[in-house]
Amino acid sequence: MIVTIVTFQLPKPATLAEITATFQSTAPKYRGVPGLLRKNYWMSEDGRRAGGIYVWESRADADRMYTPEWKAFVADKYGSPPGIEYLHSPVMVDNREGTISVAA
Repeated sequence: MIVTIVTFQLPKPATLAEITATFQSTAPKYRGVPGLLRKNYWMSEDGRRAGGIYVWESRADADRMYTPEWKAFVADKYGSPPGIEYLHSPVMVDNREGTISVAA
């Protein structure tokens, strides 16, 4: 599994209510994306940075998402280009499901 952390700077600090509304407007775009297991949106406590934490089946799945068009969409929507950090996730604990997954 691959985890990506996407980060962007907001042009001005946002409130939690503001960023929640914005995130809700984009969330449907990620339903059914091949290889995307989970996405969590996040905002820093000071409201100046935001982004997403994605869990992918593979690096190839993640790479298919982060196209120049997707990066332009994010930059237009949030006011700055996204930074993307790729991380290996060899083991995942899911307390809701009561499972421990090990990457193949």
